[in-house]
Amino acid sequence: MADPARARKMADRIKEIVARRLDKGLRDPRLGFVTITDVRVTGDLQHASIFYTVYGSDEERRDSALALKSATGMLRTEVGRNITARLTPSLEFIADAIPENAEHIEALLREARTRDAETSVLASGAAYAGDADPYVKPREFDDEDDRDDVEVPEDDDEERGTR
Repeated sequence: MADPARARKMADRIKEIVARRLDKGLRDPRLGFVTITDVRVTGDLQHASIFYTVYGSDEERRDSALALKSATGMLRTEVGRNITARLTPSLEFIADAIPENAEHIEALLREARTRDAETSVLASGAAYAGDADPYVKPREFDDEDDRDDVEVPEDDDEERGTR
């Protein structure tokens, strides 16, 4: 089991190598505008998962996924030449769902803003359902005679004769 810091460093190095190679270009015309978003290496440094996004339509995403799958061997060779490890990790390309998730979150935020605006419009013309001041106030007695009519509960212990 390798040190987690070493796995992170290797992941960063693999990300840099693959991104540079994709920037130089592959001979595959199916490859679109690909961006490497993240790389994760297993603890034993034997496998690297490369997350990527593709700018474009669904067809361009599909074509780019096929192009990356066919170029995996060449990219692994490139990684093996440029890292200082005894074994070259196997590469797996995984389409990252960041753009779709971001669009979904934006849609939810738009809906929340719309509902907040509707609620504030309704609240501006609202009236209290009961009294304006719903808190119970203590009774105020006018004279001494009214206080005698109020019953005070007696202690149950006195009735039983125990203390």
